[in-house]
Amino acid sequence: MSSIKTSEKSSIYVALLRGINVGGKHCLPMQELARIFTQLKCVNVRTYIQSGNVVFSTPPKLVKDLPGIVSKTIEQRFGFSAPVVLRTREQLAQTVRGNPFLKAGLPEQTLHVYFLADQPSAAGVKSLGPDRSAPDRFHVAGREIYLHVPNGSTKLTSAYFDSRLSTVCTARNWATVIQLLELMQSSAS
Repeated sequence: MSSIKTSEKSSIYVALLRGINVGGKHCLPMQELARIFTQLKCVNVRTYIQSGNVVFSTPPKLVKDLPGIVSKTIEQRFGFSAPVVLRTREQLAQTVRGNPFLKAGLPEQTLHVYFLADQPSAAGVKSLGPDRSAPDRFHVAGREIYLHVPNGSTKLTSAYFDSRLSTVCTARNWATVIQLLELMQSSAS
């Protein structure tokens, strides 16, 4: 990647990594994760909790290949694969505004969002079973899947959505989504 020129305008992004520091597997210190982003010419790099959330700034032209490069770097240095999904500050704000379960007044602690790397096909969305994990409910909106899990566990997993939608996704609970947006907004100040 090329160096950032001072005249280039940077945008704020969040990188959402899947499957790191979960259940004692795929350990990756957040300091090392931040260092990877810094080495790739990202600035204002901040991590949030140990599950792979990185807020950073970079010019939009440098971000296209970033998920693949970060995944490859993690695999080379730490020996495991970690898919990376990116969102801009504006996209994450839209995700927060668009949560149908929040609008319906459901308790925030029962809400989650799956962030998809790619736009799912209409056929893929249609293949999702609405009764797979009752009473859990989900709503697909663009590259997000809003999830309501009233009992705390679900059969609506990343593996299920990945296989049905032919993409990669990663989930965050609602509190984390809100915190990430706040971090991104404070980075813009």
